[in-house]
Amino acid sequence: MKNNFGKKIGSILIVSFVLGICLFGAGCADKNDSKAGGGPPDAGPGSEYEDEITIGYVLWDGEIASTNVIQQVLQQAGYKNVEIMHVDAGPLYHGLAKGEFDFTTSAWLPQTHVHYWEKYGDQIDPVGINLKNCRIGLVVPPYVEVSSIEELNANKELFEGEIIGIDPGAGVMDLTETAIDEYGLDMELTASSNMGMAAALELAIESKEPVVVTLWSPHWAFNRWDLEYLEDPKGVYGKSDNAETLARKGLKEDMPKLYSILERFEWNHDDIESVMMDIENDTAPDEAAAKWIENNPDKVQEWIGEE
Repeated sequence: MKNNFGKKIGSILIVSFVLGICLFGAGCADKNDSKAGGGPPDAGPGSEYEDEITIGYVLWDGEIASTNVIQQVLQQAGYKNVEIMHVDAGPLYHGLAKGEFDFTTSAWLPQTHVHYWEKYGDQIDPVGINLKNCRIGLVVPPYVEVSSIEELNANKELFEGEIIGIDPGAGVMDLTETAIDEYGLDMELTASSNMGMAAALELAIESKEPVVVTLWSPHWAFNRWDLEYLEDPKGVYGKSDNAETLARKGLKEDMPKLYSILERFEWNHDDIESVMMDIENDTAPDEAAAKWIENNPDKVQEWIGEE
């Protein structure tokens, strides 16, 4: 029987999951019509600037940030029809392989999305790395006197036998199921959403209650709270990943100027965290992206390149 705190956590996860579906489902195909004036000189009928571009992404905070930024960068470069669409990780890779998406900046490789890459990698174009040294794992607040995944079983009562996760199918969820098996944990991984996990983490920290969650870096939570990764002596989660840009086969030939922008698109943790923090502080994702672009014109111009 769960105590009152556990019941609150359960309610938060359910409500946040439903709200997340409603919030992002309503805007999954939104377009931002703001463009730099004029556009490139060859943006007339028949040019690649007239073609519709569909960007797939997963609902992780960093990927929401990077997708909104690259959407507006492309619009500033003169592309007129840039659509973004969120899906789970599995459908994202399937969609890229089938040409349903033109590209994504949401791939976490070589570790987190390894199962999807093994299945679809030979059908997808690996454009390049857009963010280096991304980490995933199990995270606790510092007042929790557990420092390693190996110690979770001995302290499972503290956590009511529960690890709070995000959406089913996410790479970090698959790896956590592997960790449960590898470490022989007598604990249950509770699926939720990014929003639900963060809300449960916040409630636990405010109440000084023990909690263990799936998390990754960069993430705004590390800017807001003092959090610690549990040691992973078996190396289930690996050392670090990179966020990579992947494209459908043939994009380079179909839209060479777009492809060259994607090849140059790379930023750092400070860049992406500034966008994520603005979003967490109730700025709309497209507005947070526009703010970053306005404040970083040199980097944006470097990505766009000379026409």
